[in-house]
Amino acid sequence: MADRSVFNIQEELTKLPAMPGVYLMHGAKDEVIYIGKAKVLKNRVKQYFQKSYKKSVKIQQMVSLIERFEYIVVDSELEALILESNLIKEYRPRYNTLLKDDKNYPYIRVTLDEPYPRVMSIRKRRNDRSRYFGPYASSEQVNEVIELLRKTFHVRNCSKVFSEGNLLPRPCIYYDMKQCDGPCIGKQSRAEYRARITQVLDFMNGKYEDIVKELHRKMTRASENLDFEDAAAFRDLIRSIEAVQNRQKITAYDTEDRDIIGMRREWTDCIIQIFFVRDGKIIGRDHQFIDIDREASDEEILSAFLQQYYNGTPFIPKEIWVQTALPGAAVLAEWLSGLKGRKVSIKTPQIGQKEKLVELAVTNAGILMNRYREKYREEGRKTVRAIDELQQLIGLPAALHRIESYDISNTSGALNVGSMVVYIDGRPRSNAYRKFRIHSVQGPDDYASMREMLTRRFRHGLREREENRESGRADTQGSFSFLPELVLMDGGKGQVGICEEVLEELGICGVTVCGMIKDERHRTRALLYRNEELPIRENSEAFKLLTRIQDEVHRFAIEYHRSLRTKKQIHSLLDDIPGIGPVRKRALMKHFQDIDHIRTAELPALLECPSMDERAARQVYIFFRKDGPASGDT
Repeated sequence: MADRSVFNIQEELTKLPAMPGVYLMHGAKDEVIYIGKAKVLKNRVKQYFQKSYKKSVKIQQMVSLIERFEYIVVDSELEALILESNLIKEYRPRYNTLLKDDKNYPYIRVTLDEPYPRVMSIRKRRNDRSRYFGPYASSEQVNEVIELLRKTFHVRNCSKVFSEGNLLPRPCIYYDMKQCDGPCIGKQSRAEYRARITQVLDFMNGKYEDIVKELHRKMTRASENLDFEDAAAFRDLIRSIEAVQNRQKITAYDTEDRDIIGMRREWTDCIIQIFFVRDGKIIGRDHQFIDIDREASDEEILSAFLQQYYNGTPFIPKEIWVQTALPGAAVLAEWLSGLKGRKVSIKTPQIGQKEKLVELAVTNAGILMNRYREKYREEGRKTVRAIDELQQLIGLPAALHRIESYDISNTSGALNVGSMVVYIDGRPRSNAYRKFRIHSVQGPDDYASMREMLTRRFRHGLREREENRESGRADTQGSFSFLPELVLMDGGKGQVGICEEVLEELGICGVTVCGMIKDERHRTRALLYRNEELPIRENSEAFKLLTRIQDEVHRFAIEYHRSLRTKKQIHSLLDDIPGIGPVRKRALMKHFQDIDHIRTAELPALLECPSMDERAARQVYIFFRKDGPASGDT
């Protein structure tokens, strides 16, 4: 914990350099409460502690909590912007303007690098020969478009590996459902299939007219033949295409990719609407709620938003349109250009249709503000109530910011794994989650496995904390060095006892440990604290928060265990093939998706896999047909 008597703020202010850099303000627990950048550190940081400098109420409150500050000197204002963005993303200080959520937006991917391309949803763009469309605002919208593409163009929905010279013995269920024309069994040639993919790409680029005309012809023909079921199916496809077309009816003057951003604010609430324009059409939209300082300017809010929103996003458009000119737009654009690898422009349209499009985004932000303001406020109030109820239930003397929960997963004692989930101020912090392979325990011993996991977690935390002190770095909420106020064990007295013993052995104080006691529906009905059961009301916000934490720690442990089981099955086969090392093993799995496709692949298909030469491909082929195990043995 920082101490003003040790860190003399006034004295340290005199040591500030007249150089660009980033400054970090620390609170009473040495947590980072604010991060900012400065063209001249000496001038900017001093302003916070000058009585003559006018400060907003929020900044005044922040300054009153500062116990110490640190700074990092850089060479330019651009470097300061980059560093500030990364540090805000890591620390998420409570007095910075922060996005309320951090999303990965879905794309539609057409796998043009495959002989028979597929259409699928994906969250992260890859550096390959596929075509990507998006990002879209929701997975529901992506799934709707993909379903329409499959029904209209009969693109395949399976991951089966085949070629014109290596067909499969039978098709999958989508052939029977008339949603695939059976290229895997030779019912459709590769050239015919690729022609369908060309139509898919035209459709995704907004060329609907020819497709709709063809569907109208098919509908009319089916109706004349009294095949009313098919006619109705064609009619429904036409309506679905028209619905998609209507969502994309707003067009720009060109085919550039751009994001159009509009903001509406009221008091300390702010909502930002983003329209995704791709190839000149609005293909989706998103909105973000932000808690703001009511005295912050529009320019400050938009600049902070752009930094966080595009830091780490998989796609940055060529242009970003905003409603007001930003003083640091040139530096922001330079930073975004560096991330994208191509020039990015930040523009403020002033006249004509372009200005109207920005105003449309502003208008939509206002509509969303009216619709969702109270919803988001209530969610925030519920989270605060949940934390308050937990503090009162347990009788915690200090504020409750960080909660950690642990679980063990195994199959009859095999592949013991542990999971740790972290909640900050009542919300999950996924970048602080951790997975543990249990090394010292053989067999189904959950207590011993839990002891190993907790010992490793807290020992690592103490070591990291000491390293931070020696180097002058701060403990971060995403690291082991930041210790929790509350640990929730997914078990009773035994699990709690293990955790308390580990903490005592390591000399760690100030961490409260509770067990989650389940009801007949496997929900946490009470907390075990100091050998006493503390009942929780089922309709309380604390009960709902504990249920979310319990479900999350189970999910995280089971997913990790499942992934290891899959890897072990793969290991037992591919690692036994001569000449197949880690690189080729990864290449095979990436190319064929699963072990069954590798098992049935012919030599030409194996040779298409990256990193495979003729000798290695032949080794794989021979292993699965002569020397390898029979199908199904892993």
